[in-house]
Amino acid sequence: MFNTSSGSASSHALTAYGWDDGWADAFAPYAAQDLMPGRVLRVDRGQCDLVTPHGTVRADTELVTPRDPMRIVCTGDWAAVDAEGDPRYVRTLLPRRTALVRSTSSKRSDGQVLAANADYAVIAISLAAELDLGRVERFTALAWESGAQPLLVLTKADLVPDPDTLGHLVSDTEMAAPGVRVLPVSSATGEGLEELCALLAPGTSVLLGQSGAGKSTLANALVGEAVQDVRAIRDSDGKGRHTTTTRDLLPLPSGGVLIDTPGLRGVGMWDAEGGVAQAFAEIEELAARCRFPDCAHQVEPGCAVLAAIDDGSLPERRLESYRKLLRENERLAARTDARLRAEKRRDWKQRQALGRHMMERKRGPMRKP
Repeated sequence: MFNTSSGSASSHALTAYGWDDGWADAFAPYAAQDLMPGRVLRVDRGQCDLVTPHGTVRADTELVTPRDPMRIVCTGDWAAVDAEGDPRYVRTLLPRRTALVRSTSSKRSDGQVLAANADYAVIAISLAAELDLGRVERFTALAWESGAQPLLVLTKADLVPDPDTLGHLVSDTEMAAPGVRVLPVSSATGEGLEELCALLAPGTSVLLGQSGAGKSTLANALVGEAVQDVRAIRDSDGKGRHTTTTRDLLPLPSGGVLIDTPGLRGVGMWDAEGGVAQAFAEIEELAARCRFPDCAHQVEPGCAVLAAIDDGSLPERRLESYRKLLRENERLAARTDARLRAEKRRDWKQRQALGRHMMERKRGPMRKP
């Protein structure tokens, strides 16, 4: 039997991967069932690689494949897995502390979990292209909603040699992400890497960004070796191709672990009202001072938000972006409600058909007159 009480969490074989007393307490019931803990390093076609006290093992996820896509095994999950056997099976997942979720597409209402149990969401924004503050706000809202602490990394800082210009870019990014640390980094020169490593240790970080943002290069720099393929971006539009195709959990030499993710061409909101509110905290604070509690910030008298637009303390672009993300989230929520209602109707019809079938069996075959 795997003993989670032998020694403190600080001496546990999985400590380097984020194991602590909280995870030990959550796992205790499964230790009594001769299962061992493991953290998911990678998921691939119904199987996953996990790091365990006995080393890295491969296990089948068939027994924990739910109807709800939000409960599918994901990189970063902690699991209870068979201690022995061929094949091994993941028996259950421990409750997630955080989950980074986006909508699967603009036409569907399903959510997709990109990473689980991350402490920091490292958002890579390339300085090789024009700074897109709308994308900064979108990624930041996604990160806040996950429960992780967002951190904005302006990659390829060596391409902006003028300190004043770089300072303005950092300042603009900070205005688009109140309360979020913004750090210019260059994987080519090493600028900012030491500070970034110190910020990430010893927790779990997930690396996010658009294709071509320099994520793979940054991941290689943080890990200290070429663990991810790197390709050049297109000169025509500054965009890159997907070089990372899976979500991998990688140990960092300075402490902690990094979940690298494929480049995201689109990031849709999924039940992210709280994250949007936190990403636009200054608008939420202004709204609390409006004359009417249900103020829509359109033409209402006594609107503190519109007053801030008029006096220049709130950029109009920020308000438009705030409205856009809220509308998107509301549309998705409406589709989700419709899907849930449809599923309930389908389940009710299936139960009704089953009830008729059982009644007919109970009555037996009808006799002909």
